[in-house]
Amino acid sequence: MPLALLCLAALFALLPASIPQRSFGIDYDHNCFVKDGKPFRYISGSIHYARVPRYYWKDRLLKMKMAGLDAIQTYVPWNYHESEPGLYNFSGDRDVEYFLQLANETGLLVILRAGPYICAEWDMGGLPAWLLEKESIVLRSSDLDYLESVDKWMGVFLPKMKPLLYQNGGPIIMVQVENEYGSYFACDYDYLRYLQKLFRHHLGEDVVLFTTDGAGKSYLRCGALQGLYATVDFAPGHNVTAAFLSQRSSEPTGPLVNSEFYTGWLDHWGHRHSFVPAQLVAKSLGEILARGANVNMYMFIGGTNFAYWNGANMPYTPQPTSYDYDAPLSEAGDLTEKYFALREVIGMYKRLPEGPIPPTTPKFAYGQVQMEKIGTLLEVLDDLSPSGPVKSVYPLTFVQLKQYFGFVLYRTNLKKNLSEETLLISPLNGVHDRAYISVDGIPQGVLERGKSLMINITGKAGANLDLLVENMGRVNYGKYNNDFKGLVSNLTLDQDVLVDWEIYPLDIDRAVGHGLNHSDDELKTPGSTPPSYELPAFYTGTLSIPSGIPDLPQDTYIRFPGWTKGQIWINGFNLGRYWPTRGPQMTLFVPSNILVSSAPNNITVLELEWSPCSIQECVVEFVDKPDINATLQYEGNSEKLYSRDLYLSHL
Repeated sequence: MPLALLCLAALFALLPASIPQRSFGIDYDHNCFVKDGKPFRYISGSIHYARVPRYYWKDRLLKMKMAGLDAIQTYVPWNYHESEPGLYNFSGDRDVEYFLQLANETGLLVILRAGPYICAEWDMGGLPAWLLEKESIVLRSSDLDYLESVDKWMGVFLPKMKPLLYQNGGPIIMVQVENEYGSYFACDYDYLRYLQKLFRHHLGEDVVLFTTDGAGKSYLRCGALQGLYATVDFAPGHNVTAAFLSQRSSEPTGPLVNSEFYTGWLDHWGHRHSFVPAQLVAKSLGEILARGANVNMYMFIGGTNFAYWNGANMPYTPQPTSYDYDAPLSEAGDLTEKYFALREVIGMYKRLPEGPIPPTTPKFAYGQVQMEKIGTLLEVLDDLSPSGPVKSVYPLTFVQLKQYFGFVLYRTNLKKNLSEETLLISPLNGVHDRAYISVDGIPQGVLERGKSLMINITGKAGANLDLLVENMGRVNYGKYNNDFKGLVSNLTLDQDVLVDWEIYPLDIDRAVGHGLNHSDDELKTPGSTPPSYELPAFYTGTLSIPSGIPDLPQDTYIRFPGWTKGQIWINGFNLGRYWPTRGPQMTLFVPSNILVSSAPNNITVLELEWSPCSIQECVVEFVDKPDINATLQYEGNSEKLYSRDLYLSHL
């Protein structure tokens, strides 16, 4: 071989050794992480790609980077990607691979919380409702049916993540296995060992796998497992030394990590909007960083529970559409006082990135939109349930109908005349979660889980008794994750069990997307409608974006003056639930990407209880400022609750 070729071969032989290998691991001797052979401490913030439109991912990630963060932390909601068994969706707003690549391009590392359970105030904690088709299933355990489904899901999802691991050139430095398992009743170590083996099989031996639990030995007892690095979570105002001592009970050496340092807190319908002072959060963050500890701020941006994705806690209290969380970046990605307070603290411990911070996106008040009634839900029932009813002697649950979200109409006939008010009762609290009741098109009232278990009704023998049942979100935390929806037990009328049901699964999203038509024939309803309640009905209107104003459409908020409770779609996009009569959320965030300027924007509202249209202006209104703290019907005590464990101690 010529000398020149020999030299070239020698040079190529030396090249791999001269290029440092990307690596991320734990140095137990020096109590730190090690990145590319050097000690490393991360400052991270949580963002949930499922709660932020893809259109705004880059904007939010850049703002997080400019706050001085090294990394982001994100949950993966299994039910968001596999809403039906074997049907996987990783496109559009569900394109988690693109989201992680975008984080990488932005210069942010990723801490991936892969589940299968995530909590996250997300419907059923991210677990798919179809798991409940086996009614006796024990979720988050070694139940064989549960493990079989987990195995299939992770066999699809984790291979997508392997190329994105840090050692493979991607941004993922750590992967969480399960979530806060020490707070779950099962305490099944075999389940954790199964997950550990499964994750290692798909991701390899080099990636750091970890767990997260409350900062207490009682949580770590069932949440920690040898081979999974144990981290803790705690809130501002917590004793930092004591919290990390609890981590040391499981990890005597290694880096100190708070995986959920709460910058705010979640909301519930009927409770006040959560607020945690910026000064308290900044002070506690400084204490954590002064210890040399690693920290993830939960949330750095909360985002929005679009459509039906919100969760709930027990005693049953669902969360609103907004997941603002009083975070450093608002629901709409706005820069807040808390953002700059935390950025200042971070700047005391590391060099902040140079350059401008992306500004708060402008908001536009488009004003009022006139709404017109399409018809009651009963009048357009054929559009909503084209396959017709399922017949059953006793009521079936949503899962038995393979209807996992939204609404189902249950219908039976009155067997005798009810000329006087007669009690309709849900004796076992079996309405999950809220039923809107009518007899032959005459509204009667509402049954609500845990709140209203009986109402009086009247009607003639043979009349249709209709119950429109709304799934308001599955329990996301604790032992009640197996949250069945619909009529989950029998109802009684005048002490007789109601039987012989016709049950209509309603595909409202599809019908709205195709365009609901005005009903040709009105239901003739004798008597007068009670002023406090109407039949659930659809309304529609159009918003035209003004011409001659640059940079439109812009983000906006929609409010519902005089409306009661319902669901709203804009251009077929399910924006979420509104409930201004209960609060605290009065406006819904409308991201600009769902609006168009080239044609009128279609607005469809399903009002479930009572609209203003018979006595005042029939309008919705687009405004430029949010209002998510205006509870009108306050429930519960007024304490500010700063941690999940403190919160749960009050339930």
